[in-house]
Amino acid sequence: MKILISADMEGTCGVSSWVHVTPPELAGSGPASTAEYERARLRMTHEVNAAIEGALAGGATEVIVNDAHDGMRNLIPEELHPEAQFVAGSDKPLVMVQGVEDGVDAVFFTGYHARAGTPDGPLAHTWSLWLQDVRVNGVSTGEYGINAITAGHFGVPVALVTGDNRAVEQTRELLGQQVEGAIVKHGYSVTSAVHLQPEEARRVIREAAERAVRNIDAMRPYVLPEGAIVELDFDHQIRASHAAEIPGVELVGWRTVRFMPKDGLDFHRWFRSACRAAGVM
Repeated sequence: MKILISADMEGTCGVSSWVHVTPPELAGSGPASTAEYERARLRMTHEVNAAIEGALAGGATEVIVNDAHDGMRNLIPEELHPEAQFVAGSDKPLVMVQGVEDGVDAVFFTGYHARAGTPDGPLAHTWSLWLQDVRVNGVSTGEYGINAITAGHFGVPVALVTGDNRAVEQTRELLGQQVEGAIVKHGYSVTSAVHLQPEEARRVIREAAERAVRNIDAMRPYVLPEGAIVELDFDHQIRASHAAEIPGVELVGWRTVRFMPKDGLDFHRWFRSACRAAGVM
């Protein structure tokens, strides 16, 4: 049984500031701290290891970890579980779920965060700080939904999500209560939370990962509905205008674009292209 772990960072225990999750060389004019980032990426790696340990205990025979956070080279290879392989580096075709196309039985989301606009979701956002909402048939979703749609195209279900309470709640609300959840912190605001002690957080993740693998037969892929309408809201009208230059993407409001993908892979490609175009101001 083969498990893919999509490892994000904002949902890691102890993380409540952008300083914790920003690689110093990518900080630009924003705040950065090498010491704070290094501590957070170590905790991120340890939480991934807990998910790996649980997966193996549950019966998994192979685990691949895809570094899914900013820059996509945050995991510490020397600290990673010896039985896992890992994918690192940016500009991957399937981005946060790279590897899901390679005969995977289920995907785990670790270190995930709530969708953009969640007032008590620590570091809540969706894909970028300037993408304000993603709706599929009128239902708002976050990175958990975007990645679940891509995974679903390949027939792969989401079996586990770890992170803050809102991230876990939102993921299970969209994908179903059969998805195992491991809550490692409860948010007070976008930049504050009450956290489990890191060792306890790893125990919670390990146990949830083992349950997830043992219950994989109950998991179902999240498949994009036929004829789905996808809408993206940006923070500035010029971003929407740029995105609407892509064939098949329509400007339907000052800051909103719409497209109708034929399947999950089509969704992924259109979404990624629209975000790339919108990112150029």
